[in-house]
Amino acid sequence: MSGTAEGSVKTAVLRPELPHYSWRDQSPAPTRIRYITNHLEANSELSRLAIGPLGFDLEWRPNYRKGGSENPVALVQLAGFDTILLLQISAMSEFPLKLKEVLWDPLRVKAGVSIQRDCQKLYRDWGVSTRNCVELALLARSVDNARWKGKYTNPLGLSRLLETYVGFSLAKGKVQRSNWELRLSSTQQDYAANDARAGYAIYTRLIALAREMPNADTYYYSLSIVNGFVLDHLGISQWIPHNPYYDPGPPPPPKEPKELKERKKTSRSPTSSAVSQATASSGSSFQDGTSMRNDGQGPLLASVPVAPAVNSRAGTFHRIPRNRPTSTQRPQNHNYDPAQYSVTMRI
Repeated sequence: MSGTAEGSVKTAVLRPELPHYSWRDQSPAPTRIRYITNHLEANSELSRLAIGPLGFDLEWRPNYRKGGSENPVALVQLAGFDTILLLQISAMSEFPLKLKEVLWDPLRVKAGVSIQRDCQKLYRDWGVSTRNCVELALLARSVDNARWKGKYTNPLGLSRLLETYVGFSLAKGKVQRSNWELRLSSTQQDYAANDARAGYAIYTRLIALAREMPNADTYYYSLSIVNGFVLDHLGISQWIPHNPYYDPGPPPPPKEPKELKERKKTSRSPTSSAVSQATASSGSSFQDGTSMRNDGQGPLLASVPVAPAVNSRAGTFHRIPRNRPTSTQRPQNHNYDPAQYSVTMRI
């Protein structure tokens, strides 16, 4: 069947599987990675960090007990043009002073997905404020509105943004739910570095689009978390995610009422009344499927066809008791002489 003929069925187009992103292969310049567990070493490396935007991400040990509280942030990931720092603050004797300065600096962009939630958690756990945080989902909706529709604050995942603007996918697995407070394995280090470096790569693509747009104000997608409060990118006034130039597109179709769904579901299933009417038309009968009649000379058991019914549990057919006697005793006829009457039964 042709896909272009009128009335034909359109076939789904499968998206090609993209290669996995790796900071080792996709970095624009030779990049070094440092895994640090000492606050003094962290201060030294952060002092050497080149000026420019940073990809930002956090990791913490998951709580495997349902309903339990979250564990504190264990790892801070920062990725710049040629450096990736994995700072395991849970292993340090104190929070690095230079890290506080970098996070507080309003001139240095920190870019990530769900960055507002991450920075709020960082403040709750460590009492550290962060300024000039770019939410990549809001930036993408602001500079590429033709692609993204729906509510302005609807989230967009890091992997989805990476596939769209960089052409790679993020490899996920059990490492995402691993213990980030222990000594990090090479797999954990690569996973953490990829997340931070992916945020940096996405930001550089999107900010290039923003420079070509007249209405891509920094206020629309940048924020700060200062003493737990959500403020603008400079940390001065209250911030609310809003872009007056954003077009969400047509509203989604209304949801079907729950009562209507239940009514449709009930109309599709066979009713018990239909089964009872079918069995009642066969006349009264005993539990064994034979009916009883009286022809004036005494009772005679006549053979009757047994109506099949579906057993909802076993999925098989079984006999349906029709008009079962309320008494457990057999009906008796004290004037009945078995020698004078014949009984016929068919099963």
